[in-house]
Amino acid sequence: MDELDRIEKQIDIDAPAAKVWALISEPGWFINDNQIVEHRIERDGDLDIVHDPVHGAFAIRTVTLDEPHYAAFRWVADPTAPDAASTLVEFFVEETSPSAVVLRVVESGFASLPGTDAERRKHFDGNTEGWNVELALAKRHLEGVAAREG
Repeated sequence: MDELDRIEKQIDIDAPAAKVWALISEPGWFINDNQIVEHRIERDGDLDIVHDPVHGAFAIRTVTLDEPHYAAFRWVADPTAPDAASTLVEFFVEETSPSAVVLRVVESGFASLPGTDAERRKHFDGNTEGWNVELALAKRHLEGVAAREG
């Protein structure tokens, strides 16, 4: 299962680091249905319950926010049990110019999730595809924001 414990993806985005940071520092921004939407967020210390209108509630624990280059969150497997197993979701923002970045996401810890190997594999595969979708969505959204504010 070790080879199925870590997902790493990256994408080039033509938007300033500050704009990218404004998105990726929001807990659960990546929970959506092919469109970046505002979430209702209930905050309790470092734990946020993110309510998505389509997908329901998710527990996200903020680990580190180092503006504008690094944000880390724990994506808790069971939103009703804040101390349940979680994956670590890290975002790295590397400026390549004043108006462009490389956004990298690393999600790790799938082996610690509850369930069978098959259930963890399904979660890993789903999130692997999910990060492809979410990074492409972030690129479209942020490049659109940068163009409008240009």
